[in-house]
Amino acid sequence: MQALGARHQRVELLMSKLEVIRAKVAYLDGLSELFDGYRRYYQQESNLAAAREFLTERLHNDESVIFLALSEGKPIGFTQLYPSFSSVSMRRIWILNDLFVAEDARRSGAGGALMETARRHAEETNAKGLVLATAHDNLAAQSLYERLGWKRDQEFLHYELLV
Repeated sequence: MQALGARHQRVELLMSKLEVIRAKVAYLDGLSELFDGYRRYYQQESNLAAAREFLTERLHNDESVIFLALSEGKPIGFTQLYPSFSSVSMRRIWILNDLFVAEDARRSGAGGALMETARRHAEETNAKGLVLATAHDNLAAQSLYERLGWKRDQEFLHYELLV
């Protein structure tokens, strides 16, 4: 099966074209602005230069897969996946670490299209699946995830140690 990064997915949406592509360095300007908006959403100070540098490193080092939603050619959202592995199943798992849609494009279907593209990418890379974490009070995102078939983990507790 051909990797999603080699082709574009087009989705008819609200009488305009929504296109989900695998982001490349050529899209850094629009992607960096969205990423900066994502960080501001989580109460971080705006730093467009640092956002661009961070994303450039991820792309150049092939450390993440970033899908970008475009509406009529304008970047309106993105999702970023990081690779991980399940030792028990001996298969790759993708961490859906970031999902963001610009405020004026929310409820347009872009978030769902990005999530579906991530799911297809997991299938195409023969991964076990995708995992994500979200804030307890992010009810809109939880509703989207559940509508798309994601299940809340009832088996494991997750811990973190920040250094």
